[in-house]
Amino acid sequence: MFTGIVQAVGLIATAQAMSDGLKLTLDAGTLGLSDLGVGDSVAVSGCCLTIVSIDQTKLTFDVSAETLRCTARLDGPGPVNLEKALRLSDRLGGHLMSGHVDGVGIVTRFERAASDGENVELEIEAPADLARFIASKGSIAVDGVSLTINAVAGRRFSVNLIPHTLAVTTLGSLASGARVNLEVDMIARYVARLHDVG
Repeated sequence: MFTGIVQAVGLIATAQAMSDGLKLTLDAGTLGLSDLGVGDSVAVSGCCLTIVSIDQTKLTFDVSAETLRCTARLDGPGPVNLEKALRLSDRLGGHLMSGHVDGVGIVTRFERAASDGENVELEIEAPADLARFIASKGSIAVDGVSLTINAVAGRRFSVNLIPHTLAVTTLGSLASGARVNLEVDMIARYVARLHDVG
């Protein structure tokens, strides 16, 4: 489990092809590795991956073809948001997340807020099958970052990015047309399932 509070920005250094996916090696940046070991989980831009080796500041993960099919930007070099798995004693600063990406959204607008010019208004178009789980003032994870939804119109939703979020995550480098990993709120997903079978 994760909370969507990014702990560091890392950098995918290599993506080596395997028979069924890729072996990713990334520089963990400022993420402390002393309490991590082989077999532990780390959210990489919202996708829960299992560590297969650690070498000083480098983490290596095996990523299956299925994971690559349903995520964005894990298939080559670039910056990624990192979060260690939640411990039961940790504060829940964001919202509960599984690290199982539900789908890939497309950024449709990324612009400075008219009100102050410091915040950024981010609008994303979600896949059609996820739209029913997205509600105004609800929670959503975008590339592993816990965000509050400001408004919803059809498949599109918007969020407000404050300067701190822009500074400590990869979201500040987004632009219109970018693909992002989405994980909908798990409570919304279970409520919808109960409604469907009721």
